[in-house]
Amino acid sequence: MRGATEKEIDDVFARINTYGHRLSDQERRQAGVQDDFSTLVRELACEIRGDASSDILGLDKMPSISVDLPMTKHGYEVVADEVFWVNQGILRSTDLRDSMDEQCLADIAASIIGGQLIERSKEALDSIYQADSAESQRIIDALDVYGADRFKQELKYCIDELLKVCEAGTPSKLRNIIFERRSTNPFPAVFTILMIAFHEALIGSQKKIADYAGVKRAISGLYSRIDTSRKSTASVERRKNADTVKGLIFPHLVSGSPRDYSANHSTTDIDVVIRRSEIELPHYELKQEILELKSPRKIDNGVFDKVLKTICAIANNGQDRTGSIIIGVTDKDSAAARIRALDGVEPRRVGQRLVVGVKREAKALKESPEEYFARWKNAVRQSPLSQPLRDDVLSSIDFNDYYGLGLIIISVPPQKDLSFFGDDVYFRRGDETVMATGQREAAQIGRRF
Repeated sequence: MRGATEKEIDDVFARINTYGHRLSDQERRQAGVQDDFSTLVRELACEIRGDASSDILGLDKMPSISVDLPMTKHGYEVVADEVFWVNQGILRSTDLRDSMDEQCLADIAASIIGGQLIERSKEALDSIYQADSAESQRIIDALDVYGADRFKQELKYCIDELLKVCEAGTPSKLRNIIFERRSTNPFPAVFTILMIAFHEALIGSQKKIADYAGVKRAISGLYSRIDTSRKSTASVERRKNADTVKGLIFPHLVSGSPRDYSANHSTTDIDVVIRRSEIELPHYELKQEILELKSPRKIDNGVFDKVLKTICAIANNGQDRTGSIIIGVTDKDSAAARIRALDGVEPRRVGQRLVVGVKREAKALKESPEEYFARWKNAVRQSPLSQPLRDDVLSSIDFNDYYGLGLIIISVPPQKDLSFFGDDVYFRRGDETVMATGQREAAQIGRRF
């Protein structure tokens, strides 16, 4: 493919489904796909798409891991227009069906993990996915050292930072920032370079963005400011493009201390949890708020009690089971409409759920987001939850700005023993939190550990 333009490369990739998640395991083995790298790309693609797929998923839930294209509308849970790739204009909705997102991620992953930008071509990816090839072994060895989980968290962090850039000032789609003139063209090649540059600047150089609006101005019209000609698919030219992007954004960065990217939920992680909550009912719970939706605004202290009992119930799902509770999400259009009227907040739809956030509540209470967050931490700290569950939850509770709406994510780590709320045992029955009645039922739940 040497000598081809970026558009010609993209068109070829769109016709190739060699690395798509839709291939069966047997087909992957026949194609010589290396499991570790393939799994990394497939899982990361699912997370960014917002697929709510589980390790084991019944056929009745299969629509939840399918993509609904604008012209078909079968009612599948993952609507193409809502997916990051299409929403930002990086790919067309039909490109998701052809697994172009996985092609893009494979390119990014191989270039970052392998320590050098690969050529943007079918042949370059073929050599990585071809069993027993020298290039495949190089990437697998590099992945063993780098770590798949580390890479996933770092890339999702970079995507989060890019989304904050898009939201700075007047919110804009990435496509409208990248192109000087209005365009409907996808730009996976430019996005790949942008992600590599962000990763090298933020992760490699341990920088953080001090001026999101400044970065937005710096990358405006980027498509015409870097080389997108026929020669731009070569590794050396891609290196020049990545360095150009870093040069543009570096004036708006400051030194930042290293952070544990796995310790915080990314926007992508949150979207996945929200979608999973529609399917894996015992493991996830969404709560709307602590303020009553009427004037004057009053705190419903019963919400804290319900959430704490639900923490206990999720912990009792069994050994090695985890779960999450997100505060600031509703599944009722009527509640979202009332919040819109009371707080002037426009909810963000994720699947069948509506994110209304908690910053509006902090504002109504005349509190900072930090003070509001402290309410929840104190509720857990002062609760009758048994140990070690209480301390485990306290170390896992997280606040995420989430498009300026603000969400509180309460993670429930796996427990080795039965957990209690005071002297009572709670468990999940579908999406309900139920108290065990009598020692016999409590003993049955205890046998899960």
